Amino acid sequence: MSKRVIIIGSGLGGISAAISLAQEGYDVTIHEKNAKIGGKLNVLNAQGYTFDLGPSILTLPHLFERLFERSGKKMADYIPIRALRPHWRNFFEDGKVVDLDPDPKVMAAEAQKVGEDPKNVESFLKYSADLYDLVNAGYFEKGLDNATAFREFYGLSKFLKFDLFRSMHGGVKKHLKTRHMQDIFDYFIKYVGSSAYHSPAFMNCMATIQFRYDLWYVDGGLYNIALGLQRLMDELGVKICLNSSVTSITKENGKVTGIVTADGSQHPADIIVSNMEVIPAYEKLLQEDDELMKSLEKYEPSCSGLVLELGLDRKYPQLAHHNFFFSDHQKEHFHTVFRKRQLPPDPTIYLVAASRTDPTVAPEGCDCLKILPHIPHIDDENPLTHEDYMAFKDRVLDKLERMGLTDLRKHVVFEHCWTPLDIREQYGSNKGSIYGVVSDRFKNLAFKAPKQSTKYPNLFFVGGSVNPGGGMPMVVLCGQNVAKSVVAWDKS
Repeated sequence: MSKRVIIIGSGLGGISAAISLAQEGYDVTIHEKNAKIGGKLNVLNAQGYTFDLGPSILTLPHLFERLFERSGKKMADYIPIRALRPHWRNFFEDGKVVDLDPDPKVMAAEAQKVGEDPKNVESFLKYSADLYDLVNAGYFEKGLDNATAFREFYGLSKFLKFDLFRSMHGGVKKHLKTRHMQDIFDYFIKYVGSSAYHSPAFMNCMATIQFRYDLWYVDGGLYNIALGLQRLMDELGVKICLNSSVTSITKENGKVTGIVTADGSQHPADIIVSNMEVIPAYEKLLQEDDELMKSLEKYEPSCSGLVLELGLDRKYPQLAHHNFFFSDHQKEHFHTVFRKRQLPPDPTIYLVAASRTDPTVAPEGCDCLKILPHIPHIDDENPLTHEDYMAFKDRVLDKLERMGLTDLRKHVVFEHCWTPLDIREQYGSNKGSIYGVVSDRFKNLAFKAPKQSTKYPNLFFVGGSVNPGGGMPMVVLCGQNVAKSVVAWDKS
């Protein structure tokens, strides 16, 4: 009889682990507190508009393809994708507009718009590629979980190639000389919700994820990734229990034994994989003592965000599919969010206009905008009020109107807004974090929590709060690596 695995939560990490473990012959059941799978990969349909509530950029599709290939199937039959051009458009307060494009000739012309020598961009991308190949070989593909595993895999000579004595911004500044290009490449840190001034330089590997492997869109919206993976889970016999909130994990003799759900029913398991973040899981489901919780403090949550969806009765033709409206003082922006823990006076804003690529997501002649500025995670001792967040929302709209989206408010026919409080309530994330654990060179050297519990050997974790961290491809890879860890532990 195959061993029973319960997975708590159906975010992409949990889904990836479920598929990978089912492919290894385990009897897998997912318990999901919400009415549909996907976790932060979520969708909102309203008044003819379709919004990606969570992730809206697909990178590294080959990591998703592995889930299908291991079952002898093709991802294209489940999730059709297409590459985007430009990757994204960058707007600055001084009126400069720069597109990111993987074509070196196009990128050279874009760099020259702001006075950057194209050779500097080439040099930076070579530096990024070297870091990516280094990080990918061990941290990503081998699922390394701590400094000891790093030393054993890389050895001292390769360890020094991680550019450990610089911040991410320091690595950018070494190659790129204009503020515009520095701001653009610093903001690749958005993928993990951290600060370029506090993250280690090897986080500059993220530019290669995009420039080498491209940036993709899923027709109909990215929630179709979840639907495609659900089809695969159904074919593999993975059981999914929706509206099934887990209230506790049972334990006995140093191992976990099952879960209790909100209706009071008990579900035994041989192995548990928590897609709930590490700190909330230990605190709320396992009710661990202060000593253990204190040991987890270095895994501070990433930033949160104000998630604003607007359905418009017009289009703004200057927008690309993905857009960034930059702070005029980005160093201050990072410092305000990540050190002062305050709402930034002049935020950098990510804006998605998916109808540029996909006319099915908005009525004809209309735009649907997803707007996401990064803001601090929740501080329960000094909480921000709903009024604070709404005042910040007005500041965001003021900035967008000032930077070219003239009379934006007058053209809004539908609005939806989530604050960090809503994000925490919906997903159970630690302090409303969007990306799991922050990457900070002084707090954790960008390491997240290990995938296997240090206290309960048959308890594993998956998602943005464990290595390799947040972002869709990383949590999908994490799920595959967790399955390898489960199999290795089980066999031993």
